[in-house]
Amino acid sequence: MITTVTLNVAIDKLYIVDEYRPYEVMRVKECTYTPGGKGLNVTKVASLLGEEVIATGFVGGHAGEWILEALDKLSIKHCFIKGKNETRTCINIKELCSGKHTEFLEPGAPLTREDEKKLLERFEEIIEKSNVVTISGSIPGGVGKDIYIRLVERCKAQGKKVLVDTSGELLTDVIKAKPTMVKPNIYELRAITKRSIGSIEEVSHEAERLRAEGVEVVAVSLGKDGVLVASGEGVYHGVPPKIVPVNTVGCGDSMLAGFAAGLSRGYSTADTIKTAVAVSAANALTNDTGFFKTEDYHNLLDQVIIHKI
Repeated sequence: MITTVTLNVAIDKLYIVDEYRPYEVMRVKECTYTPGGKGLNVTKVASLLGEEVIATGFVGGHAGEWILEALDKLSIKHCFIKGKNETRTCINIKELCSGKHTEFLEPGAPLTREDEKKLLERFEEIIEKSNVVTISGSIPGGVGKDIYIRLVERCKAQGKKVLVDTSGELLTDVIKAKPTMVKPNIYELRAITKRSIGSIEEVSHEAERLRAEGVEVVAVSLGKDGVLVASGEGVYHGVPPKIVPVNTVGCGDSMLAGFAAGLSRGYSTADTIKTAVAVSAANALTNDTGFFKTEDYHNLLDQVIIHKI
């Protein structure tokens, strides 16, 4: 089983418009609502891959209840701590004339240290039957900046594989807790290393440097160029086939779900990377965030190329 942690849950709204024109009234051609936040995108994709998943984190208000109902409809188990403040909404505007996206991400209503205490008290029970735990995204105000470190420590104490996908100071700090895997993208890697990283060789060098700090696997997502993975078995570059993307929002989360599924199933490094890259590319072929069509995934899986560096 996989446990996914989303501390900053959201209702994700996708607005499709002919042309995005700031400062004007625009008519939305199509609108979809999905339970979101990076961790819930991981949840949905891992579930579609056939994994048993339980989602945890914080929800609040009417929006939080809507998210729980939506997860019930998807037959996804959940155990969230309910706060008093309303869960946030994030908006993604897709412009049809260019295919470009504009995102508005709310910060999330602040929680209390009591909310944090409740989660930490229940977390060890929640992860008890899981062999893999994923921790994703930002954190809401009100909780300690070290909460990811504390969650990673609890996972390691129970012998669970723990994968972290976050950025900035949260990423820099959680590396010190030595999670099983971190998954920065190229921009996040540049930010935390304060280096101008461009070539595959430079990415490989920085990924290996992070491994030297105690992280078992460092997976650097490279957008359309796939992912570079540094592990105890070596350094690999997973390259996706060329596709015409429909919506790239959530591709990194889908990739993390693929890594979690591969680790849960005991796949080899190469097969885990293939799963992660294929499901990420399949997510890009749909409008919905944290979703893919099974036929797309299977068609792409055999087209992923793995280079050992």
